[in-house]
Amino acid sequence: MSMFLGTHQNRFDAKGRVSIPASFRAALKSQAQPGDPLVILRPSHLHPCIEGWTAGAFAALATPLDEYDPFSEDHEDLAASLYADAYPLDSDKEGRIILPETLRTHAVLTDDVAFMGLGRTFQIWNPTAAAERRQAARSRAKTLATSRRPASNPAGAAE
Repeated sequence: MSMFLGTHQNRFDAKGRVSIPASFRAALKSQAQPGDPLVILRPSHLHPCIEGWTAGAFAALATPLDEYDPFSEDHEDLAASLYADAYPLDSDKEGRIILPETLRTHAVLTDDVAFMGLGRTFQIWNPTAAAERRQAARSRAKTLATSRRPASNPAGAAE
């Protein structure tokens, strides 16, 4: 499976287009099925950024909706939060996309954008906010990693 790795910075052109990094485009194309959009973008529920999903990963994200009565308020709320702000997009021949204004506003994007790989998905950030997020994530990850590892046997240590 192709993964989204690294952080890549790009700039909007005069027509408001931004290029998806080549490695991300390759991962998107390798996972797309005929008839699928190249990418599905949606605002993050947790951060001021845009999430990028393959159609397959997005479908898996929606699978838990099947557990709810389709006529219930819970189902409707979850469906609205998942689908109402989702945008399926294809790129032009040069790999550029136009981000919907609502997503640009959510992520506070102006001239430059940072694409951050998260393995099976990616995020699009304001570059300053992306740097802050990566630093916060590293700090929290360090705490999580040390709290889960037994102190008497550090990872990789022989007994």
